[in-house]
Amino acid sequence: MKFSGEYNVSIDLKGRVSIPASFRDELRQDYEADGLVVTRYKSGLVAYPPSRWEEICANVFAMPAGPVREANLRNRIAPAKECTFNAQGRIQIPQSLREHAGLDKDIVVIGMFEKIEIWSQKAHAVVAAESESLLDEDAQGQADLGF
Repeated sequence: MKFSGEYNVSIDLKGRVSIPASFRDELRQDYEADGLVVTRYKSGLVAYPPSRWEEICANVFAMPAGPVREANLRNRIAPAKECTFNAQGRIQIPQSLREHAGLDKDIVVIGMFEKIEIWSQKAHAVVAAESESLLDEDAQGQADLGF
């Protein structure tokens, strides 16, 4: 149950993205799934196996009523779309999600163990630099982890 790796791929004019074969194999073997649920995540997108998405939805629905629950419903749950694989191993990302993430032609697909992130190359460069800066500030923690 893990997705890993960073892949530079293209999105076609119809919004179809090729998901790496290793990710598709993982979905079929461990999740018995033939697609992903894709939703907004920061300035990119995040995709989950449907069974994992159901767990996340249950967690959100179990939250006490209030602004954080409403924000999760509005910005994460409501825009989510289940995307199934076509014969070429691609999913079609809805226009509204492509616009949110600024996806044009060249994108980055990253395996993040329980989820898959989808970024424009520009947004990925920004988030990767922010992450590297955060790790630089935690030099001892990184050494303790073996990095």
